Amino acid sequence: MQAGAALISRWCLIVAGTCFLAAFPSIAQTIRETRGGPAGEFDFYVLALSWSPGFCQTTGSAHGRKQCEEGNGLGFVVHGLWPQNERGYPSFCEPSGRFVPRAVIGEAHGLFPDDNLARYQWRKHGTCTGESPSGYFRAVQRARDRVRIPESLARLQSDVKVMPIEVERAFAEANPGLRPEMMSVACGRRLFQEIRICLDRDLRGFHQCPQVDRDACRGGEITIPAIR
Repeated sequence: MQAGAALISRWCLIVAGTCFLAAFPSIAQTIRETRGGPAGEFDFYVLALSWSPGFCQTTGSAHGRKQCEEGNGLGFVVHGLWPQNERGYPSFCEPSGRFVPRAVIGEAHGLFPDDNLARYQWRKHGTCTGESPSGYFRAVQRARDRVRIPESLARLQSDVKVMPIEVERAFAEANPGLRPEMMSVACGRRLFQEIRICLDRDLRGFHQCPQVDRDACRGGEITIPAIR
């Protein structure tokens, strides 16, 4: 009788846990992304460089972006510079998003594929750095200058199929000190979208980032679409 009661109790606990997870399907995402919080409290940076042909083919929000205009010939562009913790990352640390003066946007012009993306990246990620808008955009420029694009990937004229690790190895060969566990490849529908490279807070060196690396595209070949 007692054994039966114990089994029933265990079953109830399992069901309760299942119901809880069903009620909160985005709990994993909530744990990883922390909205608000004090600015300047993070462990390292992630520089996200989008591969425009793949990004534009796979991202629904690409509609209307200058990055995706026909014939612009864009390859790698800055998606953003993101403050990151060893577990999770902060975002929107100033809910109202400090106003970015037009002169500051003018100074950052050309760093991002369009000025609207620059403003959004400031609101979501830049506000968590502890920097002013101009300080954040200067950091983005420093991070971009720190990373060299492999010549083999700079201007593809035809689609190629590769393993994700091959992209990481190409970046590692072009950037002394960078290793595959310090970056990740993002893809969608087996198309290459983005490389995410982890950098120390001072942007002088690369940073090991297991959680970012675990989010990489895994298993099988992906296609790198050519520049159009």
